[in-house]
Amino acid sequence: MHHKICGVILAGGLARRMGGGDKGLRDLAGKPILAHILARVRPQVTCLVVNANGDPARFANFRLPVAPDAVEGNAGPLAGVLTGMEWAAQHAPVCDLILTVPSDAPFLPRDLVERLERAMIAEGADIACAGSGGRAHPPIALWPVSLAEELREAMTREEIRKVDAWTARYKVAVADWPTEPFDPFFNANKPEDLAAAEEMAAAAG
Repeated sequence: MHHKICGVILAGGLARRMGGGDKGLRDLAGKPILAHILARVRPQVTCLVVNANGDPARFANFRLPVAPDAVEGNAGPLAGVLTGMEWAAQHAPVCDLILTVPSDAPFLPRDLVERLERAMIAEGADIACAGSGGRAHPPIALWPVSLAEELREAMTREEIRKVDAWTARYKVAVADWPTEPFDPFFNANKPEDLAAAEEMAAAAG
C-alpha cells in the first residue's frame, strides 16, 4: 500500500427503499451486513469511521468512531465523502486518502484498495472509483483528503449534491471487476435484495 487510507462507511442515507432504518444493521447470514463489510475492508485500510446521522449508540457494538454529515440536509453520498475527508484530516492526519464504501454492500472485493490505487497511479488520476458490468460505482472510491476544501465549497456555495457533478471536475480512474460468479458491488437496497444476498453469502463462504 503506497498510501495511508482511512476507510469511511457511508451509512448516512435514509434507506427509504428498505423501509427505513439502517441497512448496515440488517441481518445477513447470521450477522449484520456491516460486519461483513468490516471483515473485508478492515485489512485494507489504516483506520475506519462510520458516517451516520442520528444516535451513534446504535453502532456501539462495532467500536468504531461515528461522524455525522458535515453538511446539513441529508445531502447524500457526497456529504459522506466530505465528512470522511474532514474527519481524516482532523483525526487521522497520517492518511492522505479516504476509501468510501456504502453500508449495504456486503461482498466488497478483498483487493478493492489495491486495484483502485493501482488505477489511480497508472492513469495519474485525482480519484479512483470502482466499476463492474459496464457501470461505475461513484460511492465506492478513493479520494484525496486534500480535496476537502474544494468539496465543501462546491456543496455549500454551489449546492452540488450529485457525486458525478462534482467528480466531472477531476480526472477519475475506474477500476473494473468481473460480475461472475456475482457482482462484488451488489447492494441490499430493498427487502427482496436480502434474499438474493443470502444465496450469494452462501456461495461466497
